[in-house]
Parts: sequence; C-alpha cells; structure tokens
Amino acid sequence: MSDTVDPIDIAIGARIRSRREELRITQAQLAAGAGVTFQQIQKYERGVNRVSAARLLQIAAVLKSTGAALLGELETAEGDELVLASPGVAELLSAFRNIHDAEKRDALLVVAKGLRG
Repeated sequence: MSDTVDPIDIAIGARIRSRREELRITQAQLAAGAGVTFQQIQKYERGVNRVSAARLLQIAAVLKSTGAALLGELETAEGDELVLASPGVAELLSAFRNIHDAEKRDALLVVAKGLRG
C-alpha cells in the first residue's frame, strides 16, 4: 500500500471543504450528518482517506449538493484537479462564490489575470 496521497482524493476533499465552508457547517456537523467522526471528515478533506461512493452521497446530501458536483471533472486530473489541491485554492474559490456583486467578481478576475504574469 502506498503512502502517496492521490491528487484526485485531494481535489474531492477540497471541494467537500469548500462547500462545507460556503454553508458555514462545521466538520463536526458534517460528520454527524454523514455518520462518521469529525476526524474522518478532516482526513477526507485533506485527501488522506478516500471517500467511498456511498459516503460521498451522504456527504453531498448534508452539503445540499450532488455526488457529481463533489467529484468534479475527473478526466482533467492531470491539470485542474492538481490546481484545486494547491494551498489556498479552496479558500479562494469559497471567497469568490461569496461575492454576489457581478462587478466585484469581474474586478477580481481582472486582478487575478493581471497577477498571473
């Protein structure tokens, strides 16, 4: 058994964490709804433990989401999934989702594109 964490598991965990934070649900609350410990949720969110399909659907229900949304586009695992696993990306996505003013979102995109140098 390998000690290497799979980037896809990290990306799925990042989407779980992002959605949980967006809804302002604690790890303990998510754990209670999904029937696991909060420590297990921590492991899922870090990608240390792989989420089974059945558990992913339970988590999705608590997060008012779908399993597909939490899985994401797995065909792009070489690119986008690795980016989602980068430090700060989940927080950035969560913050972006919480900007409800279209002009402010557009302005943030302009700044981000300008920084990519």
